[in-house]
Amino acid sequence: MKDKRILYVSSEVVPYLPETEIASTAFNVAKKAHSKGVQTRIFMPRFGVINERRHQLHEVIRLSGMNLIINDMDMPLIIKVASIPKERMQVYFIDNDEYFKRKAIFSDEDDQLFSDNDERAIFFAKGVVETVKKLNWAPDIIHVHGWMASLLPLYLKEYYSEEPLFSESKIITSVYNSSFEGILNKELAEKVKFDQISEDKISILEEPSYINIIRSAVSNSDAVVQGSQEIPKEIAEEINNKEIPILPFLEEDSFDEYLNFYKQFTSEQ
Repeated sequence: MKDKRILYVSSEVVPYLPETEIASTAFNVAKKAHSKGVQTRIFMPRFGVINERRHQLHEVIRLSGMNLIINDMDMPLIIKVASIPKERMQVYFIDNDEYFKRKAIFSDEDDQLFSDNDERAIFFAKGVVETVKKLNWAPDIIHVHGWMASLLPLYLKEYYSEEPLFSESKIITSVYNSSFEGILNKELAEKVKFDQISEDKISILEEPSYINIIRSAVSNSDAVVQGSQEIPKEIAEEINNKEIPILPFLEEDSFDEYLNFYKQFTSEQ
């Protein structure tokens, strides 16, 4: 796997957010790949709870400055970057004052999901792709973690299907048992439809529950990793129906198995 390129896209990554199964796994898998000579890039949202001074985030002017169209609105894209101490791994942060400045991650002080989480997820997916395009960095594998990153497979397969930079990229989604209560904004499907994505691909998002958002990610992925010991049965059925490679749940410290799993999707067999 040496010198292969893997793009890690995660809703959460330690040490920037509290330690969760997703945040720890996304970091540790990327760290293991990096230690084996894989070229890695990590992308995550720049949530307002992240301490920019402590973690030494700084804006990358040459990457910032473009606007992304979200549901017919111009939303400025700000890119920040930091290096994980001791690891020499770069982390890119997708930022926008409207979507990510608030001092919370997914829900408010009453534990209610933010009403614009749907737009935040669309913005994150598009922001990752547009930034990687500016970097002109073609990944061999794109590994997705967490529900806020889970629109990325859909956008890569549909909205960016003609983008040559990703023509050889394989998409792997890790599925976790880290759901949210209720549903996202019911207009999510219409907002995705605005980007000229076909009806048959959007229908699964008509009820934007955790289950359906992850099912959408699975249906647009080339492989799946079971990131939690137990995953919802509806998602397990989606994986079985898709008949794509799956890496079963692994205990901690088994991250070499991820690299072995990746090899079937690169020229290094």
